[in-house]
Amino acid sequence: MSARYQRLLWLWGGLLVVLMILLFLPLSTGSRVLAVGLTAAGVAVGLVYVGRQQRERPADADWLVELPSAPYRLPIVLVCGDTADWPGEGAVYLTAQGCWLRVATAALQQTVRYVRNERPALIAQLAVMFCMQPQQHDDDAVLATRLRELRWQLAQVRGDTRRAIPLLLNSSLSGASLEPLWQTARAGETLQVWLPDGVPCSSASWLMQADGAHRLAAQLRINALARFTQQIALSVLTAATDDVPPIAPAVVLYHFTPAGAPAVADNLWQRWLSEHTSLNSLPGWLPEIAAETRKLPDFILPILPQGGGTTPKSRALRRAFCLFTLAALIALCCSAWNNQQLLQRVGFDVQRYERTVMDDHAAKARAVQILRQDAAQLDAFARDGAPLALGLGLYRGERLRQPVLAAIRSYVPPPPPPKAVEKIVPKIVRLDSMSLFDTGKWTLKPGSTKLLVNSLVGIKARPGWLIVIAGHTDSVGDDKSNQTLSLKRAESVRNWMRDTGDVPESCFAVQGYGESRPVASNDAQQGRALNRRVEISLVPQPDACQVSTNSASTPADGAFSTDHLMTLRTDRFSCPSFLLPGTGVNTICPTLCAFGLLINRKQRRAVAWPKAMEGR
Repeated sequence: MSARYQRLLWLWGGLLVVLMILLFLPLSTGSRVLAVGLTAAGVAVGLVYVGRQQRERPADADWLVELPSAPYRLPIVLVCGDTADWPGEGAVYLTAQGCWLRVATAALQQTVRYVRNERPALIAQLAVMFCMQPQQHDDDAVLATRLRELRWQLAQVRGDTRRAIPLLLNSSLSGASLEPLWQTARAGETLQVWLPDGVPCSSASWLMQADGAHRLAAQLRINALARFTQQIALSVLTAATDDVPPIAPAVVLYHFTPAGAPAVADNLWQRWLSEHTSLNSLPGWLPEIAAETRKLPDFILPILPQGGGTTPKSRALRRAFCLFTLAALIALCCSAWNNQQLLQRVGFDVQRYERTVMDDHAAKARAVQILRQDAAQLDAFARDGAPLALGLGLYRGERLRQPVLAAIRSYVPPPPPPKAVEKIVPKIVRLDSMSLFDTGKWTLKPGSTKLLVNSLVGIKARPGWLIVIAGHTDSVGDDKSNQTLSLKRAESVRNWMRDTGDVPESCFAVQGYGESRPVASNDAQQGRALNRRVEISLVPQPDACQVSTNSASTPADGAFSTDHLMTLRTDRFSCPSFLLPGTGVNTICPTLCAFGLLINRKQRRAVAWPKAMEGR
């Protein structure tokens, strides 16, 4: 897959993760912001990683343009080791059965990485073939080192690709007396002989065919080469070590060819042959230099992994679909979880309401308020549709609406608190004695009527209230005379109120305290003036001030009717007073009364009063 498609996949995956965080995952606002930030950081790291992969191209990777582009279904074999007689001039050799690529053993990992980055669709079709020609080596330690390097490179390739790349071990001999011959050995199978037409057969069947003696000699040489390969190569590749895991070849190929690269003197094959046989050499073992170069084993390619023939675009689309499918499954799981949490929360609210006794008014009110919020939320879901976090065909909140509404309807609000009884504080009217009486006298002075009328507006006679009139003096004089004077002055005020307002005498209580209850110090003249006073107040008392009225004008509570009219009688003029509607309160209109008194005194014209009352 190209870098372009990889970047698109990273962006697509990041978008799906963000949608999951914002729409489905049950996270708080802060957690969602943090998760989105981490997702953006992860996508940025992925894009940087893809860009760095593109810069890992080796300097000598011009051969990559010769590799077939996807879709390509045939195997691709990386050939390393003894490749001196490589056919062709370039690193890539294409045949009808597959593709051969010549690489250095030390460059296997780098080559595979670049193929993975530029041609990722070809990774599943890769295989490695290591060519070993004993006649080209004279030091077994050097050959063992190359094999260990091959083993390490394959281990790194498996780590990068996360797949086991099949290994082909090709052990070949060249000699003028040898005829072209290919035999393969696979685990669990006998030796296979590959005929020129590419059809395999067992070695036993091959020996039983024509020219048996000649083929028997060739088979003996193959067996000797197989023993050499086992001792020198396979023992190094499959040996257990601590740092590199063992690698067993998928197929071991044994090859005889008359032509090949020049053999070195005292090579490994000659020495091994001398050590294990009585022969120092074989006739015609030297290769023919001028003969036709050997060919690659195309017959083995059909048994190697084949490609699916998919294009990079189709691979990217498949991965994008897999990511979408994974996101959809996670969304379904989150939706189911959110619905379960909704059912548990609303069910708990209903149970809490039912467990709360009705007498616990505060707790019951809080529980029903929570139920009302739940009902409003469920109604909104029913009206506008459930959100995606609860949707996807898993919404089950509709079954909760009726139980919640039934619980709300069963709520009985607490009775209203009793009305606070208004505590009536008796009003105290304080009159200056010197304004009403002369010194040492208890007879009202002339002109004091207006003062009494203006001062006693708030004093209203009604049943159940007692009008208390208390007289007070200063400390001048003896106690007995002061008490008598205070009592007489209180009686004078009582008599004026009784005679003027037609108030029964049972509504009054008269007291004389003399100098016993001062409100200021009697040492100063100002204080003595304050102590010379008459106080009038209303005190509740059962059965007090019972006024008899006609049945048509008396309410049920015993108060004066709204139609009852009392008059303040003066020498030649009357001041009307009215009872407040529904209260039985006797109220004097001081403005009209003062106006009438003024007319009575100056003009003696009583006829003006009825006209003034008509405007009231």
